[in-house]
Amino acid sequence: MPPITLYFLQASRCIRTAWLLEELGVDYDVKFSDRVNQKAPEEFKLASGNPLGKFPTLQDGKLTIIESGAISDGKLMPTDPAQRIKVRQWVHAAEATFALHALAILYARWHIKDAPEGTIEEAEKSMSANVQNDLSWLETELSLSHGQFLCGDHVTAADIMMHFSAMFIFARELGTQGKEYPNIKKWLKSCEDSPAYKRAVDKTGHKL
Repeated sequence: MPPITLYFLQASRCIRTAWLLEELGVDYDVKFSDRVNQKAPEEFKLASGNPLGKFPTLQDGKLTIIESGAISDGKLMPTDPAQRIKVRQWVHAAEATFALHALAILYARWHIKDAPEGTIEEAEKSMSANVQNDLSWLETELSLSHGQFLCGDHVTAADIMMHFSAMFIFARELGTQGKEYPNIKKWLKSCEDSPAYKRAVDKTGHKL
């Protein structure tokens, strides 16, 4: 079997897939690229085989797998049907809710140019309500968990997907408006203290 290859763009969601592979104990090679002018180099996009030129991208033999939300391996999904549904809910919410609301703020910062003074700040304040609602939901769910992770004492696909979204929001201060979320901060540390996550960071050099 040819090795699995992970195309890893720095400062991106790629850490999710590396963490997943480490949790599963799967051997993989890393093809790494830094960003150039905050973007993936064109030659790296072409080499990955991803038609959208986005990352992470996995190549497993002749199979090319895209979208970090495709995480659903049985080893990282609970056997209990209700818990499986809960994990899938977080897998989708990581991008369709948390990242969606946060990226709206980031894109406003990047792309609204020459606006009257205070325009960006007012827009961000308005859009922050969605982010804060999302984080309050996550904060509450973590308080109800019977372990240090979203669905108990073990890492699941929910943690792998949600970790990056939450970490990115706090790192870029996207809608947080100075509010504190102690349960989320504690959970982020638990994720980052997990042996598989540390191995993924060591192997890929991930940083934001």
